[in-house]
Amino acid sequence: MNLPQVQIKTPDDIAKMRVAGRLAADVLEMIAPHVVVGVTTDHLNTICHDYIVNTQHAIPAPLNYHGFPKSICTSVNYVVCHGIPNDKPLKKGDIVNIDITVIKDEFHGDTSKMFIVGGETSVLAKRLVESTYEAMWRGIRMVKPGVRLGDIGHAIQTYAENLGFSIVREYCGHGIGRVFHEEELQVMHYGQPGTGLELLPGMTFTIEPMINAGERQIKLMPDKWTVVTKDRSLSAQWEHTLAVTETGYEVFTLRSDER
Repeated sequence: MNLPQVQIKTPDDIAKMRVAGRLAADVLEMIAPHVVVGVTTDHLNTICHDYIVNTQHAIPAPLNYHGFPKSICTSVNYVVCHGIPNDKPLKKGDIVNIDITVIKDEFHGDTSKMFIVGGETSVLAKRLVESTYEAMWRGIRMVKPGVRLGDIGHAIQTYAENLGFSIVREYCGHGIGRVFHEEELQVMHYGQPGTGLELLPGMTFTIEPMINAGERQIKLMPDKWTVVTKDRSLSAQWEHTLAVTETGYEVFTLRSDER
């Protein structure tokens, strides 16, 4: 059986990924004050695009990636992922995921964050947003050499399902580096302990659980990008890019409130 060749990053690669990750996190911090009632996601896209290109002198990875038309992904309420920024104003109580990936010196930094528009939302939406963040961190905290990918997925799945939520299974975390999505390393957000690829120092990937308030089933919209919950229940997602170190993990995309 031929095992996939997962890329092990060199110290120089890791240094460049630190920079790309920091830039991606900076975009989320920059855009936060602009996520307000009445703003359109297309306007948020324009602000992010200009900041990445003109201030960071970096490249917004999503733009033209397999034909994606915008520089960021914005997924509102029951949109699971890959929402295309549009001209519909955000409303008070909406929950929106903003997904940022930048390329700097050939390397990618990929991260996303949930925002609550207007600062208040339903009890269920708030609980979903907060629980999805904790689920991501439960996965991240599992990371160290010798752990298997199934251990990460199991930690996320059991936490979320014990709260009555469901895990989207069709999309997963991924290896990342010079390539946006390294197919050889796929991080499922569900799984069995002790199964899957064994983690080694120098592996770099994302952990990005998509968790639904209702059933886990999803559907792809006619634009071939936007993924929604089939039952129109709310969905939340958070994402970080990280590396396996000799003793544990290093998250490249921490924001200032997480450091």
